[in-house]
Amino acid sequence: MRLAFPTEARLRQKSQFDAVYARGHRLGDGYFTVVTRANDVAGPRLGLAVAVKVAGNSVRRNRIRRLIRESFRLHRHELPHVDLIVSARTPARTAAAPALRASLEALWIRVSEQCASLPQA
Repeated sequence: MRLAFPTEARLRQKSQFDAVYARGHRLGDGYFTVVTRANDVAGPRLGLAVAVKVAGNSVRRNRIRRLIRESFRLHRHELPHVDLIVSARTPARTAAAPALRASLEALWIRVSEQCASLPQA
């Protein structure tokens, strides 16, 4: 099993983000919000929404983005075929990396449980 994060596993266009936000299912915890929508491509895809207002300067934003991408890359093979948009919440700005990783792992489990039964796009 390959644990890469290829271009096909990323949401990049505004239209893709808009489709997920318009018809997506929201999950969240203290650190992150995840919006999911079933897709018809060959696996899960990730989009990131880490705002300056929430995460602060570029160093903090990029740290959070790296943690999200790394967690997704490691758990991608366990997720159903969904488009995911992960947004950071304000407490993520100052949280330690292990707490953020644990939060993301718990969210991936919830996504797998709740989204496996969603209708296809």
